Amino acid sequence: MIEEFGDGVGVRSWASILDEKTREQAAKTALLPILTEPIALMADAHLGYGATIGSVIPTESAVIPSAVGVDIGCGIAARKVDLDAARAVELADAWVKRCDASIPAGMGKSRSGSSSAADRWLAAHPPPATLAKPQRAAAQLGSLGSGNHFIELAQDQDDGTWILLHSGSRGPGNQLATFHTRVAMDLHERLGTALDDPELSWLQSGTREFDAYIADLRWAQAFALENRRLLLDAAHDQLNAVIGDAVPALDEVNCHHNYTELEEHSGRWLWVTRKGAIRAGVGDRGLIPGAMGQMSFVVRGLGNPLSYESCSHGAGRVLSRSAARKTLSVEDLESRMTGRSWQASEAKLLLDEGAR
Repeated sequence: MIEEFGDGVGVRSWASILDEKTREQAAKTALLPILTEPIALMADAHLGYGATIGSVIPTESAVIPSAVGVDIGCGIAARKVDLDAARAVELADAWVKRCDASIPAGMGKSRSGSSSAADRWLAAHPPPATLAKPQRAAAQLGSLGSGNHFIELAQDQDDGTWILLHSGSRGPGNQLATFHTRVAMDLHERLGTALDDPELSWLQSGTREFDAYIADLRWAQAFALENRRLLLDAAHDQLNAVIGDAVPALDEVNCHHNYTELEEHSGRWLWVTRKGAIRAGVGDRGLIPGAMGQMSFVVRGLGNPLSYESCSHGAGRVLSRSAARKTLSVEDLESRMTGRSWQASEAKLLLDEGAR
């Protein structure tokens, strides 16, 4: 069921749980003068920095850098491998240990040097001049990151096995996003634009600032897509190593959920910003991960025009990260993860993901 609320262009909401602060944040965004169509909130909408996470924001001639977010191109990738789920369960402990030891994960973590695959990609896609430290791109391409980024083995309904992961554009994407958000905020401060939240400052199409942002954003989106592909390869390599043989890949899906793209909707070309939402055009395949230890989904889009052909990107959050750390206990998480292979020794660091 769709709920509609707010002034300005208004908000269409499919949110299953929508607290008052999130509702107010979405309604405030709907008042922006650059909007001509309603904002859409997905089923997992929750409070974000700047714009609501789980929102789809259509603009005809402008883009809001902070609505795309600091992890440009963040998303999910999955690869189905030719391995029976029962066998995967037997190997899971060894696979988790190998991935933990070989795949850089955590805040600021990267490889000591770049991989040959990263070097080849960056040679074909030179980092933009905006990056102050382009060498970080080489070191971080193929690394997981922190927060709710993860890699896991999952069993499907046919007892098949999938490698599933969540990651984005890492430090380079963050640096580009922060730079262009500051440009937008400074621009509107000089213009004297009245904004309830300066984070919602936009860049207008046809300007030098807009063109520069879109160019950097497209590079970061491509970086994020390649980052997930390399992570799939790395996790697959560790599975091969545990088995002692090459396990064939059977299928693969790789999709963004923090990005913007110029798309045609109802005969109009719009910049559609999906902040915590995936494209779900007719036949589009996407990925919706659940909370730790719970089900995830490979989905196919139906092309709902009211949501700008979009759907939710994950389980959402019942608690903020800080609230989760204060409310949940290590014992709570250990209970939820019973029977699964995971980094139990790092349970305290993973507590906030119990709130997803």
